[in-house]
Amino acid sequence: MHSSLALGILWLGVLTPILSAFSLNILEKRTSSALLAVVPKANTCDGAPFPQECKTADEAAPFINQSFRTYGITTPGEAAAVIAIMAFESGEFKYNINHFPDTPGQGTRNMQSPEFNLKYAQSIPGLKDKLAAAGSDPKAVLALLTANGEYDFGSGAWFLTTQCSDTVKAGLKTGSLAGWQSYITDCIHTTATPERQAYWERAAKALGVTGN
Repeated sequence: MHSSLALGILWLGVLTPILSAFSLNILEKRTSSALLAVVPKANTCDGAPFPQECKTADEAAPFINQSFRTYGITTPGEAAAVIAIMAFESGEFKYNINHFPDTPGQGTRNMQSPEFNLKYAQSIPGLKDKLAAAGSDPKAVLALLTANGEYDFGSGAWFLTTQCSDTVKAGLKTGSLAGWQSYITDCIHTTATPERQAYWERAAKALGVTGN
């Protein structure tokens, strides 16, 4: 079998919802073009306003994959929503701290509020001792999360699985526009703007989402 045909079959196999479970390796480096289709500006960190915060698509992909494993993201519809919100909120992985405006403690790749960052940090066993030392300082809590790529890119999946209702999650699993809109308005509690929708549409296309 020609290698290109084999890769094409593999690509279809991991992206189509015919499979009983979402294949979690679609964003590994060998298929990072899928992620770059969503975040084309993440092809480089050259010229990034805050270089220490920037991650390329190649660097981000393994952390995103791990977050799907850790928090049980098992369908393309859910994955597309998580990737889209991180892409939008982080300026295509250029930021993990909210600088505009400077809101102390707001950050990670989905730009969670300090309240949710504290909840998130409290859920991570590996941060127990360091979190005790950080106390209630929102900047210190955020620093613990952003210092670790797994935690930094894990916030979006954590938020979906722990803070969204079962109804919202079920809607995302359908891959429909209505399901995504409900996620934005009923869980993220913001407006489903055209700019946000554009990222979701790119993510949905890259991951083979086939909702209505």
